[in-house]
Amino acid sequence: MTASKHIQTILNGTIQSLKSVIPFPMDIKSPSLMVQPFEQEEMGVLIGIIGDIKGRIIIDSTSECLSSIGATMFGMPLEGEMLESFTGELGNMVAGNLCTVVARDGVEVDITPPTVIVGKTKLFGFQHAFKLPVELANIGNLTIILTIDE
Repeated sequence: MTASKHIQTILNGTIQSLKSVIPFPMDIKSPSLMVQPFEQEEMGVLIGIIGDIKGRIIIDSTSECLSSIGATMFGMPLEGEMLESFTGELGNMVAGNLCTVVARDGVEVDITPPTVIVGKTKLFGFQHAFKLPVELANIGNLTIILTIDE
């Protein structure tokens, strides 16, 4: 399988994973190429991908949006360390589900433990990156970044 086919499989798998993990109606916009640096404004989680394709998945959002997702999934509002822990776990759920989804299409990947990033941050050091904007109905926006290392 070619690298571009792997990337397409990972992008499609990410969309499927988001829809199965996050319990909200969502509008997933078309992916676009992006250049570095990636600038995070408030809160996110980074998870490495290893295997047939190497890179990272970054889920970026606001603490308000992530807290709303957590409140719906766990029945209570989340803030502070609980919100940070949930953000890491949300990344784990999305990326773990992604591994299962893409394996059905013959792409073998594994994930690294999540790194929660809080505050304004710039990330450099990737060859290619794709940006996938997601609007969650009445909740807010997520931005999914898929970086690819060559």
